[in-house]
Amino acid sequence: MKTLIGGAVAAVLGLIGLSVWFGAFLQLLAGAVPIMLLLGGGLALYLGFDELKDNWKSEDSNTDAFSSDSSDKDKKIEELQQEVERLKSEKA
Repeated sequence: MKTLIGGAVAAVLGLIGLSVWFGAFLQLLAGAVPIMLLLGGGLALYLGFDELKDNWKSEDSNTDAFSSDSSDKDKKIEELQQEVERLKSEKA
């Protein structure tokens, strides 16, 4: 109950203060909005660049994994071809 009463009093005082100092509020808002946009844009740029770096690293590791996989695949193909030839010669 105390919280409800405190919240109501704060809301009424805030409304009165806003109406009395509306010009100062607009001036404060005019100064705060560009700063918030600047900080938000900087944060978005930083996070986007960080994500881009992560994508580059994952692409590099995928390329390395693919090249090692292809050599393993070549060896496996050769082994299977030898096995097929051995089975053909046994059958004939």
